[in-house]
Parts: sequence; structure tokens; C-alpha cells
Amino acid sequence: MIELKSPAEIERMHVTGQFVSQVLDELSDLAAVGVNLLDLEHHVRGRIRQRGAQSCYWDYDPSFGKGPFRNVICLSVNDAVLHGLPRDYTLRDGDVMSMDLAVGIGGWVADSALTIIVGTPADEDLRLVRATEDALEAGIQAARPGNRLGDISAAIGAVASDYGYPVNTEFGGHGLGRTMHEEPHVLNRGRAGRGLKLQPGLTIAIEPWFARTTDRIIFDPDGWTIRAADGSRTAHSEHTVAITDDGPLVLTRRARRHADPAVAGVQV
Repeated sequence: MIELKSPAEIERMHVTGQFVSQVLDELSDLAAVGVNLLDLEHHVRGRIRQRGAQSCYWDYDPSFGKGPFRNVICLSVNDAVLHGLPRDYTLRDGDVMSMDLAVGIGGWVADSALTIIVGTPADEDLRLVRATEDALEAGIQAARPGNRLGDISAAIGAVASDYGYPVNTEFGGHGLGRTMHEEPHVLNRGRAGRGLKLQPGLTIAIEPWFARTTDRIIFDPDGWTIRAADGSRTAHSEHTVAITDDGPLVLTRRARRHADPAVAGVQV
């Protein structure tokens, strides 16, 4: 069942979204060569506790995981792209790290992800990150009343094709609002003009993610961390978006735009 949100409910999600964006901004500043992933995890735990928010990940136990998830953020490094469990790992020069955060405040959820490159960026990694950013913006621009869900998916897939990256459709975007995962599923590749008609009040997470040379994935023994099957580098960008009469409203847009996405996070 898809629940359309009122303008007041969307504004409450916007409050949550701004908190999520602030925390991701903080992490993009904290993540540096020599920093341990567990330090980032504990920073987020403290911020959630301080704000009186609720983690959407803690105790999350879907059918595809080896649950329950016992962390508050997903940190995925290099060939890992989704659901990375924070672990005792110290960031190294050139690491590519995706950070994915979903929380609830007052019963309303927002979800966002960004990918940063720690220290010295490689050109091919910078290009991969920018591809996900461009695909995210293309998907957002297609999220307009009267369009179809397939228009979002097609826009994302077209950017991937332009960059020459394959697309996995097992995991993608999703509806959200009162909970982290609601209907509909938002594929990262699809056919324009097909699928659900977009209406004002629909709130979705749009989240393109690509691996450089494969669309196949494998799971770590932890049952959660998803990696590119061939070990190639990955990137992931995500925003929570509301469909409104005036077009798409990005509820997790970061207030501070980073000068250099290669070392300080994405610019979306």
C-alpha cells in the first residue's frame, strides 16, 4: 500500500531529512586517513541520541540480511557498496567510502547516502562518484507529477549508459515515510512511460549505485555487506524526495555544498 503524505507530513519528513544531511556533512569532514570506521559509527550514535531520533537500522531484520543489524549507519568501503557493517578498519589514502544513513524523528523517516574519497583521489574513482551524482540528479528531475516511476528509472539508467557503467536492479530506491522501506520499489534501470503514475504526496528514496565493471553482487560472510562480484570500486548516492505540485522537493539536500567531491563528499 502506498500512502500519499500531506504537505504538513512532508514538512515533518523535511525536518528529519535536514538532520540526516547535517550528520552526513559531519562525517564527510571526519572521515580521513587514519580514522577508524567504528569512530564514525559512534559519532552517529551520539548525534542520534542527542537529537532524540531513532535509528532505522538498529535491529533491522529483513529477509536478505543475517540480522538483526546492530549499527546505526552503513559504511561501505571500496568494492563494498551497500549495507556495509562498520568494523575495525582504518581508512587509507584513496579509499572510496559510501555512507548511508536513515533515521526517524517524531515518527517520520528520511534516508540519504553519499560517497567520498579519502585523501588522494584516483581519476577513475572520481568519475564513478560523479556518475552516481549525475544519475541521482537525473532521477530527481524526472520525479514530477504526471510522470511514471519508469521515467525515474530510465533517467538513472541513461546516465549509467552514458558513463559506460552496468546497472544492478536487485537493490534500488524505495518508498518511505512512516518506515524506512515502503512501496514502491524504484529500479535504477527501467522504461520511460511505464509503471506507477507519480502523484503529489508520494515520498521516495532515489538511490543510484554503480560498480565500475560489473552488475553482479556478492555478500560478505557477515550476511549484510554487499560487494561488487569482481572486486571493482563502487559508489552510491541517495536522497529522499517528495513529489509535489511544484515538482520534486529534495528533503535531504545538504545545505553546505562541498568544494571538491573527490576529497569531501558529493555536491548534490
